[in-house]
Amino acid sequence: MIESNENVDVILDDMQLIKQLREAHKNLIEEASKVVYGQEEVLDFMLISLLCKGHSLLLGLPGLGKTLMANTLSKMLDLDFCRIQFTPDLMPSDITGTDVIEEDPNTGKRVRNFLRGPIFANMVLADEINRTPPKTQAALLQAMQEKNVSIGRQTYKLEEPFMVLATQNPIEMEGTYVLPEAQLDRFMFCLKVKYPSESEEIAIVKGTTGKVQAAVDKIIGVKELLQLQEIVRGVPVADDVIRYAVRLVAATRVENGAKGRLEYVDNYVAHGASPRASQYLILGAKAKALLSGRYHVSKEDIVAVAHSVLRHRLVLNFRSRAEHVTADEIVTHILGHVNF
Repeated sequence: MIESNENVDVILDDMQLIKQLREAHKNLIEEASKVVYGQEEVLDFMLISLLCKGHSLLLGLPGLGKTLMANTLSKMLDLDFCRIQFTPDLMPSDITGTDVIEEDPNTGKRVRNFLRGPIFANMVLADEINRTPPKTQAALLQAMQEKNVSIGRQTYKLEEPFMVLATQNPIEMEGTYVLPEAQLDRFMFCLKVKYPSESEEIAIVKGTTGKVQAAVDKIIGVKELLQLQEIVRGVPVADDVIRYAVRLVAATRVENGAKGRLEYVDNYVAHGASPRASQYLILGAKAKALLSGRYHVSKEDIVAVAHSVLRHRLVLNFRSRAEHVTADEIVTHILGHVNF
């Protein structure tokens, strides 16, 4: 069967965009290195999350460049960026916006207008998200899942692309609120931002204490980014790879009697990951494959994103805390015992 000229043109356009993505990925890392030092892997996963229309939670101590990475990525992709500082007195309307009564200068009548909040941006940085009460945290749930905001009886659609990047200090617990599982599950990735090496820290000091401050240039526009998001979803995945991803997620569950349950997981996990984890494993692997120059997904792509997808979805029990067993160690054990 001969493909129509229209279908051939679509395939050629997609291949051209994929080639453009690989080139842009290299340029993004090089451009970001002007201002961000030693965080290439975190930037990679932030880009993967954006390509998959997902959101990311960044775990790291203050001063490691979490805000800088988000702002830099938004500039290179020409995205509208907004930073929200989460505090105990922050209200839901401070995020979503609210209706205000204003006087129409032409008619003199009072009219109700919607004043948009900072959530109406392409990339929203929820800084120290665990410092605000659950009532305010919940203001993000609908936006992250459905890409819209409801105020009263009116629903407002958020402009695509839309991504939430949230930051959290992993050790300072005073004055914080634990993120609910429903909130955590909406983040595609949980990314650990680590200390820089000695050479990287020297570069940071040199680059930030002089008279001239480096700036980054635009690499990809919004139109191209939206096209790439659609291409990611079109990447083919073999049934064996999907089955492997589902088995990995099933191995985290201790309460459903799933086949192939692992005793190690039973000992330390109270609740496992939801089907959303399986979806994000596949989506993340698709984007990872494209960034690697391949138009097919392999087991290695699943393994590459597994820790970032699963670590925040495992609810650990008291024994794990008592024996200092981490979620990353559990994911590593699962990857070593679940067959492809």
